[in-house]
Amino acid sequence: MDQGTLARRAFDEPRLSEDELKLLAQIASGVTADVAARKLELSARTLRRRLRAICDRLDVNTPIEAVVWAARRQLI
Repeated sequence: MDQGTLARRAFDEPRLSEDELKLLAQIASGVTADVAARKLELSARTLRRRLRAICDRLDVNTPIEAVVWAARRQLI
């Protein structure tokens, strides 16, 4: 793969906000969605909705896959 292709790939990758990364970090810590929601001062429904939106943007199927995506990029 040439440098131009690598640069385009990095540039095209989805970006996550600080709040989204905090949400994924909570999930990565092993707490339940309800506990994570309380810690982030969100309703459980809002947390699940945001997780689904993150998964859709990253093109992954589960929140755990989103956590792995962020961890591999050393974002969490």
